[in-house]
Amino acid sequence: MQIPKRIANGLINALKGGVVPRVGLGYIAVGRTNEINALLHDVVIAEDGGAFFRFIVGKYGSGKSFLLQTMRQHVMDRGFAAADADLSPERRLMGTKGQGLATYRELMMSLSVKAKPDGGALSLILEKWINGVRSEVIDDGMSSDNAFFDSEVERRIFSKINSLNDMVHGFDFAAVIAAYYRAFRDGDDEKSAKAVRWLRGEYSTKTEAKADLGVNVIITDDNWYDYIKLMCAFLVSAGYKGLVVMIDELVNVMKIPNSTTRQYNYEKILMMYNDCMQGKASHLGIIIGGTPQCIEDTRRGVFSYDALRSRLERGRFATDEVHDMLAPIIRLNPLTYEELTVLTEKLAEIHAGLYGYEPRITLEDRIFFVKAEFERVGASTNVTPREMIRDFIELLNIAYQNPDKTLPQLMGEEEFKFAEGEGENSDGTDGFEDFEL
Repeated sequence: MQIPKRIANGLINALKGGVVPRVGLGYIAVGRTNEINALLHDVVIAEDGGAFFRFIVGKYGSGKSFLLQTMRQHVMDRGFAAADADLSPERRLMGTKGQGLATYRELMMSLSVKAKPDGGALSLILEKWINGVRSEVIDDGMSSDNAFFDSEVERRIFSKINSLNDMVHGFDFAAVIAAYYRAFRDGDDEKSAKAVRWLRGEYSTKTEAKADLGVNVIITDDNWYDYIKLMCAFLVSAGYKGLVVMIDELVNVMKIPNSTTRQYNYEKILMMYNDCMQGKASHLGIIIGGTPQCIEDTRRGVFSYDALRSRLERGRFATDEVHDMLAPIIRLNPLTYEELTVLTEKLAEIHAGLYGYEPRITLEDRIFFVKAEFERVGASTNVTPREMIRDFIELLNIAYQNPDKTLPQLMGEEEFKFAEGEGENSDGTDGFEDFEL
């Protein structure tokens, strides 16, 4: 694979550190075909004016964040805007100290489109929208030198944003968009920056917003989700297919010590879920990532909120082996041995290209590595792709620095052997008899 060294270095460093890279995911993507296809079906529904809500559930290191970032790239390629945020003690869906607003701010800071995939796309989107309206006027036969050109552009802009007035808080949102347009038209960078600041939820008092922009409301913990829907509607009017919001680390809601605060957060999830499933939202997708415990724990998890549990619980016929990929919860299956072996091949090629040497890790070496990883005590339930990737990159680093040693020597094993009782089927076979590529 011919990969720019900047991207290859970012991939290797991020994966070695146990985090998901922001770029270059396509070079290392393996498996998850069923999950991605199910989510892409949802994206088609949102493109047609619908909405969707999904939970991605898997253990730490199982690939939740990787799948979310992969979908982020997919939706931008399809003309959507994408926004993502990780929950934390400082960022929640609801809070008493601005934690919900902090999540909104993070989503707006990360707002990305294909032309600006690394976040911070709000100003670009606003400028593209205005220039798009100007182009419409020119295409209809009016020259930009015409004395009535600016007034016609303004008339069309107000016509477009007036459609937002029917939504909750739409009047004030439209007023800020109009203020941005006037500042953009007049070259007033300070005023346009204030409008962007308001849209990002960075005003702390209504008085300040009134003085700067003439609006009487600001985005708060209580209303930030309403502004997500407004932003989605605005994006559609600007020519995008919609907005997909991805929120990871739901476990941080389960960790909230106060039960009342936890319930408020689950209430917010219920409201978002109902909006998407009942058709109250349009061109909007919401994907939330979490662990099985933070979903299924009936004392502190999502299932502790009865209204959500009754909607999300698995039915009678789906099992751990037979998944319903159309259900609100997508549970991640472990990657197969074959998929992990293909992944190690991709990593070996990227590593060799980055450091400029001829790959010498053979197929047999990679199979040996995968088998050895699964031979570890408890590996069948505890080994995750994150751990295997981290171990393999470490092994590649050591092999690069010790070219005289074989991979089994570097692993401290001259031959592959199972620990007693590990990796065996009930019939005494080793469990790898079907492991072929």
